[in-house]
Amino acid sequence: MNGAEQVQVRWDAAVREQALQAVTVRVRQAEATVKVVTRYVDRVRVVREKGETIIKEVPVYVPMEADAACSVNRGFVRVHDAAAHNAMPEPAGDADAGAAGIALSAVAGTVASNYQTCHENAQQLRALQAWVTQTTHERRVSE
Repeated sequence: MNGAEQVQVRWDAAVREQALQAVTVRVRQAEATVKVVTRYVDRVRVVREKGETIIKEVPVYVPMEADAACSVNRGFVRVHDAAAHNAMPEPAGDADAGAAGIALSAVAGTVASNYQTCHENAQQLRALQAWVTQTTHERRVSE
């Protein structure tokens, strides 16, 4: 009886220790989450502000004269749109040579917006990688 009681006492102590370690890990993971999310939100805000500034500057860098001098053809639009959808464009034809009626400045604005989104996604991925690294590290430390 006495041996069984000592085993139970050690067992209960081990269970309490594991529960305490689990709580400690959860707290550290929550702290890491807050830190990573805060950093991510700040970085995305900076990316968005820069992107919006670049988009606003399109008319300065691609003035109306450039719009008038450059004809964006249908083939370019077709390739651009296919790339945006990660799909192969339909085969090129004679109709692709004609003007699409889209200004060069509109193309520049669209491309700038697409890059802005790309940079936001990159920041999101970096934040996710940082979170995984930090929370995985916390788990290993507690084991």
